[in-house]
Amino acid sequence: MKKPAKQLLKKDRMDFPRPLTTVDVVIFTVLESGLNVLLVQRPEDPNEPYPGGWALPGGFVDIENDQDLESCARRKLKEKTGVDTPYLEQLGSWGGTTRDPRGWSATHVYFALIPAQDAVLQKGANAQDVAWFPVNQSVAKAKLAFDHLEILQAAISRLRNKVEYTSLPAYLLPEKFTLSELQHMYEVVMERPIEKSAFRTRVLSSNLVTPIQGMREGPNRPAQLYRLTDPNRPVFFPRTFKQKQK
Repeated sequence: MKKPAKQLLKKDRMDFPRPLTTVDVVIFTVLESGLNVLLVQRPEDPNEPYPGGWALPGGFVDIENDQDLESCARRKLKEKTGVDTPYLEQLGSWGGTTRDPRGWSATHVYFALIPAQDAVLQKGANAQDVAWFPVNQSVAKAKLAFDHLEILQAAISRLRNKVEYTSLPAYLLPEKFTLSELQHMYEVVMERPIEKSAFRTRVLSSNLVTPIQGMREGPNRPAQLYRLTDPNRPVFFPRTFKQKQK
C-alpha cells in the first residue's frame, strides 16, 4: 500500500546531509569620532577552528528557540552588547565547502547600528574576549577567522553606500541629539565633510527629526534637541549629500 505523501515527507525529509547553519552580525558603533566594529576572540582550544583568532559575533541557529533568522541575529546581538539595536538589516548569505574546516557551512549575515553609550559588551559562552575595533584598522590589518574579513568589507560598503541617501547614521545616536551631532555622524561614516546649510535643509524638510523640549549646552550657544520622528522607519532622500567646499 502506497504511503500518504505527508508520511513520506516526514520520514524522508532528514535523509540528506545538512550544512552547518549560523547567523553572524556585523555590529557598528562610533567611538572617538571613528566607525568601529565589534569583534570576538575565539577560544584557544586547538580543537576549535581558528583558535585565538578574531571573528564577527554570531553562532549556530537554535532551532528550538529562534523563530527565524532575524530572531537569531537579535539574540546574538543581545548576548554581545546587552542591547536591542534600533536598526538591523540583512546583508546577505555566504556558504561553501571551504569557509569552515568542520564541514559545508552557510551563514546568514545581518548588520546592526547601535549608539556607543548603549553598548555594554558581554563575552559569550565560547568567546575568550570581545572588543571594538576601528574599521580602517580592522580591514587593513586584521586576519579574521573564516571568511569574516570579506563579510566585514561587504557590510562597510553597504553601510557607506546607503548613508549617501538614507537616515542610517541617526541610529548611531542616542534618543536625543542636535543637528550638529547628526551631521557629525554622517561625516564619520562617509569619511568626508558635508555642507552644513544643505544638510540641515534636507533633514528638516524630510520630516526625519522632530524638535523636543530642551537644549544642549556647550561652549557656544545652546543647541536645539531633536529625536527621530519615526524610529522604526528609515528615511530615504532623493539625492546624495553635497560635499563641503574647501
